[in-house]
This record gives sequence, structure tokens and C-alpha cells, in this order.
Amino acid sequence: MKIGSVILKVLMPLLLGAAILYWMYRGEDWQQLWYVMTVEMDWTWMLLSFPFGIMAQVVRGWRWRQTLDPVLSHPRPPVPSSPRTSVLIHSIFLSYAASLVIPRVGEFTRCGVLNRYDGVSFPKALGTVVTERAIDTLLVMGITSVMLIVEMSTFGTFFRQTGTDLNSILHRFSWTGYFVAAVSAVAILVMLHFLLRKLSIYNKVRATLSGIWQGVISLKDVRNIPLFVCATIGIWLCYFLHYYLTFFCFDFTANLGIGCALVTFIVGSIAVVVPTPNGAGPWHFAVKTMLILYGVADVHALYFVLIVHTVQTMLVVVLGIYAWLALNFTKRLNPKTIE
Repeated sequence: MKIGSVILKVLMPLLLGAAILYWMYRGEDWQQLWYVMTVEMDWTWMLLSFPFGIMAQVVRGWRWRQTLDPVLSHPRPPVPSSPRTSVLIHSIFLSYAASLVIPRVGEFTRCGVLNRYDGVSFPKALGTVVTERAIDTLLVMGITSVMLIVEMSTFGTFFRQTGTDLNSILHRFSWTGYFVAAVSAVAILVMLHFLLRKLSIYNKVRATLSGIWQGVISLKDVRNIPLFVCATIGIWLCYFLHYYLTFFCFDFTANLGIGCALVTFIVGSIAVVVPTPNGAGPWHFAVKTMLILYGVADVHALYFVLIVHTVQTMLVVVLGIYAWLALNFTKRLNPKTIE
């Protein structure tokens, strides 16, 4: 069971990402790529983009405190200034790095760090993470909707070329297929419900889900909603600037404009839903395809996505290592869990 779990959680995402990257870059001239990196590329803009990548994660840590405070306020043990801002930020840094090894494990990692160092209830912390993800998803969906209208022709071409347009997807299923899928899903849920009731861990699972739910509904009790909204916008603005400034590193993307940057940013954000380390593979393919639609040569688009993604991933690794070292020198507070 453990070996199978490792294969599914670690090897499969790595193999999927590696397969896509191999398919995209097979036969490429690596000497030319090295020349672009060492001679043609302006690294000043890449370095200028780093503070925004760091600030996106820092602001995420600050925002997390706002969703945690209502959950942990009734009652709290006498633990000074818990959860600490430094632990929140370090947990975010570490969570992004952990997701490079096992996709999506970062959400659990940061809750585990908070539980270990500041005694915060893991289920409640996880519930607030679910809340954050829901808010982020709604924001991305809103921006995507606007850009779909503004750049309708470009997105339409993208969906047709990648085979992901709605008509292509719907034609793969019949009404019988939809009905069978729905009935199967209901049957599985009913079976899981009765199975959990028979297991000794049912009460523990129910308590865990209850904690998660308290975290999810914590948004209504956030003390400063305008600040929460500003933090959410700030996170994604920093992400965008972290990406957009890299356009000026290359002659072939410097004049594309902020509209192209926003469209490719959105497409890349959607592509990372595919569970590969930091979206490696799907992100490259999606952004490269959109850049080509904006007139960038195929080989230049390939160079751009590989260099930008690799460098920004290395930044995530460095921040993760820094957070791990910092946490090793961080004093743990009262081990009693904050309920």
C-alpha cells in the first residue's frame, strides 16, 4: 500500500510532467537555449520580478491570519501572539516547496507546520485553507470571464487548437453516459457513508470534517473584510507582476503588451490545476500555445516558458529551504492544540 501510494503521489505527477516536457522539447537546440540565457536575455528584469514572487507568498501568510483569527477566538489557551506571523509566512514558503515534490500536499504541509509550532488545530486550519482556495478560484474565474469577453477570438482559437472547446468535450459523452456517471457517483457516496458509519474512525472523521467546516465558514467572521479583499487582490497582483516583468527579459516578448501577459497568465493559472510539480508540462504547453497565437515564434515561445518556469521554480525552492532553516530555529509554543 505504501509503495503504491508513493507511485501515485510522487512518480505519476513527475512522469506526467516529464512526458509533456519531453514531447515539447525533443530535438531542440540546447546550445541555442544556453546562448539565449547567457547573451540575449536581460536578467535585470528577472531579478526585479523576484520581490513580487516573494511578496505574493508573504501577503498570503498575512491574509491567512485573518481567516484563522475568528476560528481560534473561542476559546484560546494562554499562548502569546499565536499563531505567529513569522510561522504563518514560513509555512507558506514551505508549502509551495513541498508541492514541488508531491502536488497539492502544500495545503496540508502549512497546516501541519502551524499545528506543530503554534498548536493550531489542524482541521480548523485546513478549513480556512479551503476558504482561501475558494476565494482565489472565484477571483480567477472572474478575471477569466472578463478576459474571455475581451479576448474572445484568441481564446476561441486556443480551445480549438488544444481540443478543449466545450463542443469537443460534450460530444464525447452520450445522455446514457451522463446518467450512468451520475448514478455511479451517488452510489459511491451512499456506500462511503454507510462504510464510514461501520468503521471505528467514524467519529474521528466526523470531528475532523466539523473542524474543516468551521474553517470554511470563518470568512463571515473576518474582522476587516476590506483588508481581506485588498490582500486577496494584492496576492494575485504580485503573482501577475512576478510573471509579467519576465516579458521584458526577451526581445520577442517585450512588446507584446499587458493584455497578452494577462491572458497567458490566466491560461497558465488554469493549467496548473493538472497535478504536476508546479504545473510543469501543462503550464509550459498552455502558455507556449497562447504566445504563438500572439505572434511569437514557436522556438522563442519554448525558450520563454522553459526559462521563466525553471527560474521561478528555483525561487520557490530557495524560499522553501530558507523557511525550513528558519523553522528549525523557531521556538515551539504551548503544545496544547488551539481549539
